[in-house]
Amino acid sequence: MSQSSRNPVETHETESNLVLVVDDSRLQRSILRASLKKWGYRVAEVSSGDEALAFCEASQPDLVVSDWMMPGMDGIEFCRRFKAMDADRFGYFILLTSKSDKTEIAQGLDAGADDFLTKPVSAAELRARLVAGERILNMERELTRKNELINTTLDELKALYTTIDNDLIEAKQLQQSLVRERYRNFGSAEISLMLQSSGHVGGDLVGYFPINEEEIGIFAIDVSGHGISSALMTARLAGYMSSASKEQNIAIERCEGDIFAPIPPSQVVARLNNLVLKEMTTEHYFTLVYAVANLKTGKVTASQAGHPHPLVQRASGDVEFVGSGGLPVGLVPDASYEQFEICLNPGDRLAVYSDGVPECMNEAGAFYDDANVICFFKNWQDKRGPALLDALLFELDTFAGARDFSDDISAILLEFSGTKT
Repeated sequence: MSQSSRNPVETHETESNLVLVVDDSRLQRSILRASLKKWGYRVAEVSSGDEALAFCEASQPDLVVSDWMMPGMDGIEFCRRFKAMDADRFGYFILLTSKSDKTEIAQGLDAGADDFLTKPVSAAELRARLVAGERILNMERELTRKNELINTTLDELKALYTTIDNDLIEAKQLQQSLVRERYRNFGSAEISLMLQSSGHVGGDLVGYFPINEEEIGIFAIDVSGHGISSALMTARLAGYMSSASKEQNIAIERCEGDIFAPIPPSQVVARLNNLVLKEMTTEHYFTLVYAVANLKTGKVTASQAGHPHPLVQRASGDVEFVGSGGLPVGLVPDASYEQFEICLNPGDRLAVYSDGVPECMNEAGAFYDDANVICFFKNWQDKRGPALLDALLFELDTFAGARDFSDDISAILLEFSGTKT
């Protein structure tokens, strides 16, 4: 082994780019080494392709200047193996050749060579090719640095996403807990609830609360938007219509002693409208159906504020939409709302659902629409309670196909039998 191959690297005071010179000619190596040192490069030199490959496995040169024709492993084969190495960074490869045939040059490019120089080598041309190579090296290093920064940022974002995702899963459980009872049998009537968020948390809420021995309040809310802020607003609204404390429920008033009576639904909605506009700093608004149902007589008094029209299915199977419309809550100060009455006879039922039901979209971009809702209730007339709402959710999922629900889906079902069981 030659002296140069035993101690191939000559260093300078500054950490400049390392150039590996590969040539079986000692004279050619000396000429190249002198020029490279003068230009400020660190230089390593070896006399064969095998030695060059061994050097590259131990150290990573920034640039390689290699002769094509050498005994043993030639420059083409060395270039191919050099480019195939699992290196940490890019190495620029210049092939020295006396060949000028286009086919042979194409062979060198195919092996991975980045540039060519024709022998005898011009010092000025060599320096120009090295400077061009360094520009590419600098761009590659900058790209590597930015990729590392991106990967680090992505790792941080993944960790943050995992934390947020875990928090949202917990938030979803808390929001679902707002609907404590999904089904209750009052004897003369049954209440069933469904709440399905399109994401982790949503802006829909359904519920009911007892007012006195004969009357209950039922509500269906759909806050504008989706996600955390909408979910926080539903939690706030749930507090206004709490089933835990009649004194704190804005829809109930104490008459005397322990006797409580319902506040008319139109007044309750108007009160909610003013509360939202005066006490909540938010751009959200919400749609609502609030109703008072008499479990003894089947009379339902309700007020509608921008929510889809409630649906009544009679014992005969006939379906009708009811309601007077009205503005959403939280848009216009001091807005007034109307109320309407429904008389449920034994065997009738009232369904109130969010717009996520008729506006459920399939893969073709078509809505489920009111006609399909009517069809569903007629086809499933004999199914009752939670089983009916489960069937509705399955129907919507089938309709949507591979498409995820674009909106929250909620519903409350009041089925009146008229007799205590």
